[in-house]
Amino acid sequence: MNPLVRALVYAGVLLNLSISFSFGQGKPSEEFVIVCYNVENLFDPRNDPEKNDEEFTPSGKNHWTISKLNKKVMMVYRAILAASNGVYPDIIGLEEIENLWVLEYLLKKTPFSQAGYGIIHKESPDPRGIDVALLYRKARMVPLDFDFYPVHGQNNLTFISRDILHFQAELKGEKFHFFVNHWPSRSGGYAETMGKRNHTATIVRQVIDSIQAGNPQSKILLMGDFNATPDEDCFIKILRASTTRNSNKSMQLINLAQFWQKSGTGTIRSQGQWEIFDQFICTNNLLQNDGLTIDTEKTSICQAGFLLENDARYLGKKPFRTNLGPVYHGGVSDHLPISTVLRKKVTKVN
Repeated sequence: MNPLVRALVYAGVLLNLSISFSFGQGKPSEEFVIVCYNVENLFDPRNDPEKNDEEFTPSGKNHWTISKLNKKVMMVYRAILAASNGVYPDIIGLEEIENLWVLEYLLKKTPFSQAGYGIIHKESPDPRGIDVALLYRKARMVPLDFDFYPVHGQNNLTFISRDILHFQAELKGEKFHFFVNHWPSRSGGYAETMGKRNHTATIVRQVIDSIQAGNPQSKILLMGDFNATPDEDCFIKILRASTTRNSNKSMQLINLAQFWQKSGTGTIRSQGQWEIFDQFICTNNLLQNDGLTIDTEKTSICQAGFLLENDARYLGKKPFRTNLGPVYHGGVSDHLPISTVLRKKVTKVN
């Protein structure tokens, strides 16, 4: 990280610490709610000459206006609250946001303004200008550090994609590593783009190896839109994320999407078929330890009715999108939000 940026981050950490002490009075909660959501093209209406964002301007093909943005941010707010069962999430991972301005707009124009969120964001080199970001409740945790890892291929695999966001924080005295991902899409064909996702998985695996080399007991949670299903090679062979809980090794990565695979549901729908692109992946020690652990019963895909519409062509339901091609449709996203909960196990006293 740039020394000046790091200095500003640490200054912000000190400020957040003071905020945490002033707001953190009263009975602390034993649960931390985490939501992750691909909000599908959360753009501002302005034309940025350094990005390919012309279609999301008033004169562009999507005729994107501030009134449409206002409706979208309110629906994003409702979707996130629905995913978190009506409470302000402690951590929100976001994909497909254009810039810091729309993040601040989301927080300012919705009741999120009451929750005291901090923002982790950096402009990504993605050609369209879409980024990942993380929002965290400043009164509920101590932020420690963050980094962004670039994703790009070279030689026979030339591409530029979204950075990987890495956020470190202390929750109830425990240190956690949170990653927000938005891996390369399948645009151009599944087989033609598979190498990009495999390359991205290699980058993430290398970062995790480095963390675990320093501390094998590190508690790590990955989230995001991976544009891949849990049983693909990028997860199984490269990231080494198991879809079964049969390992006692604390360092082992476990894909929590295993709990959704047999349900016939998913986070995105294509040609009448649900697929799980949005996932949580954690180290095994987040499923079995004496501190904060993942509550698998509260790890879910939000299927609130206002996020879905009838699929006239393939029957059933599908996500209610903002646009269908260049036509404004009035929905929120082509993905459904996912959520999980970190909680302290309650010891029963006889």
